[in-house]
Amino acid sequence: MKVRAFIGIDIPNGIKKEIIKLQNSLPEFFGKKTEPENLHLTLKFLGEIDEEKLEEVKEKLKEIKLGEFEVTIDEIGFFDNLRSKIYSKKFIIWLHMANCDVLQKKVDDALEGLFASEKRFMSHVTIARVKSVKDRDKFIKELNSIKPAGHRFSVKNFKLKKSVLKSKGPEYQDIEVYSLK
Repeated sequence: MKVRAFIGIDIPNGIKKEIIKLQNSLPEFFGKKTEPENLHLTLKFLGEIDEEKLEEVKEKLKEIKLGEFEVTIDEIGFFDNLRSKIYSKKFIIWLHMANCDVLQKKVDDALEGLFASEKRFMSHVTIARVKSVKDRDKFIKELNSIKPAGHRFSVKNFKLKKSVLKSKGPEYQDIEVYSLK
């Protein structure tokens, strides 16, 4: 049996409340805000893996010891297909989380030989998926005027999670929790 898995950091409830306020301040769009229970930072997406590989991942992640560290939400932005000559109507709005790169590199190092290293890791939490906007330029201008308040939180652990795709959207379940101490 295969499991759709990833490694991530959960967002504390107090920070989730601040993110919800920020989501509610977004300019008008057609699409979907990320549900509070699904707010997280993905350190590495593993994809569909079998039970044997999952057991290897569990063991290798136990080796990571970094110590507690602090993360700051310091920027809002979006991903879209900027290479296209025709702007995509669909894009993702994210919050940047500063100071997660060291943990992500340790995850990559621990899983060397099992998975390719991340080529361009960008530490972010997806807060909305935009299908379309009435006026793209106006939307982006308004989005760029939003300044996150620099919310901080301590990261004490990271998790191996599975993603179960359901009709109402993904449901994330913890497989294993790894203390950073």
